[in-house]
Amino acid sequence: MAECRVIHPDGLEVEIQSGAMTRLAGVSQGLVGSEGIHLAIATIPPGCASSPHYHVNCESAIYVVRGQGRFIVGDKLENPLPIGPGDFIYVPPNAVHQPVNDSQTEPLELIVARNTPVEIVVEYQPEKASAD
Repeated sequence: MAECRVIHPDGLEVEIQSGAMTRLAGVSQGLVGSEGIHLAIATIPPGCASSPHYHVNCESAIYVVRGQGRFIVGDKLENPLPIGPGDFIYVPPNAVHQPVNDSQTEPLELIVARNTPVEIVVEYQPEKASAD
């Protein structure tokens, strides 16, 4: 029979960084053997951002715990969406995005859930507009 688990803050799994963003998993395949869900907390230091990227194999749901910033989306990262505490963000598969912390003093803290135990992340370089 499967057992419920409690993961305490000192037992979180350190995940790969994306730009200046660090992420610590509390529910993951490595920690608890999850097969269809992943839950982590991501932190972006003041004045920093993750790298632009997208996920090819999952949807993500994000909750803004604290901080102020932008969630930049679009193939050319042309659409900055303001985010702050209490906001929920939905990210479909293959959607280019980049969370940015606009504060110079406070970290941006995000709870990140996805529907796969291991994500496939592609770093993204937007195409430059050609000068005519």
